[in-house]
Amino acid sequence: MHLRTALAASVSVAALLSTTFAVTAQDVAALYEAAKTEGQLTVIALPHTWCGYGDVIEAFKAKYPGITINELNPDAGSKDEIEAIKANIGNTGPQAPDVIDVGLSFGPSSKDEKLIQPYKVSTWDSIPADAKDADGYWYGDYYGVLSFGINKTVQSAVPTSWADLMKPEFANSVAFAGDPRTSNNAILSVYAAGLSTGAAPGEAAAKAGLEFYKKLSDAGNFVAVDAEASVIAQGTATVVTNWDYNLLAVRDGFEGNPEFDVVVPSDSVVAGVYIQAISAYAPHPNAAKLWMEYLYSDEGQLGWLKGYCHPIRFNDIAARGGVPQELLDALPAAENYAKAVFPSLADQAAAKAYIAANWDAVVGANVTK
Repeated sequence: MHLRTALAASVSVAALLSTTFAVTAQDVAALYEAAKTEGQLTVIALPHTWCGYGDVIEAFKAKYPGITINELNPDAGSKDEIEAIKANIGNTGPQAPDVIDVGLSFGPSSKDEKLIQPYKVSTWDSIPADAKDADGYWYGDYYGVLSFGINKTVQSAVPTSWADLMKPEFANSVAFAGDPRTSNNAILSVYAAGLSTGAAPGEAAAKAGLEFYKKLSDAGNFVAVDAEASVIAQGTATVVTNWDYNLLAVRDGFEGNPEFDVVVPSDSVVAGVYIQAISAYAPHPNAAKLWMEYLYSDEGQLGWLKGYCHPIRFNDIAARGGVPQELLDALPAAENYAKAVFPSLADQAAAKAYIAANWDAVVGANVTK
């Protein structure tokens, strides 16, 4: 029987395909059967060291055997993910992503461009309302705060604020992860630096952030390189800005060689929510929905927490006593977390547009891998 016919014949799966409805446990079982028929899920931009994704992917495969995970471009940025959807409209081959994990600001724009489709997971009601699209087109998955990672084997001085990065002891030392013209991570690093100067949220902070990095570059402190773990280990950049969960994973991976410290800055703590969405052109839509069901289950959420991310359903799970104490104990205790601010969608959109358009003209540093 053709898959489309088989799905139409099943009441529970037919309900799934009316994608704005939340599903039940029985529906998830039927969804698994439909996903096995598709046989594959294509993900993009999921480095195994990011947010514990390596273990999350393996756990999904163990829970749902029969579905191959095709992993595209693990080091891609949020904009690259959106471009991958656009470039593969009508393509059902292995280069077409089924799902995306992107910065919050990319959710509404992707919905407006009709690049993503609605789907409400069975735990929908426990996702905070301000972290999801009311129609189910996108939904927050986890968040972190921008922090400093310091290779203390090479760099003896430890910055505790954005202002510290301007000091002479950080000459030829400071970098961030990603390209500020395409990467949400890098864009928000620039934005956080702008807020640290006292600039107002939105475009004003974006402008101040560009001026901050121009001064940092002119002082010889900025290193125009994508600050991955290998760059840090080699000492190419000794002070890097990235999400806390990424830096904590790097610290664990180094196992003390080099010595690596993670600091939450005192003068500007920006929290970033990432979101999940399903491509409107997903070649494997049922596998994509099953992936979402897993990610937003307690098991999937705790998988992210193991990777030092703050899962979006943390409060719900914690209220039911569902967070193991060892995971709570592994989280960094830092008083500066209390200062975290969550930029609004409007502020992020303004910052994204301004920084991407003006980085070359103001800073003039071509960030390379």
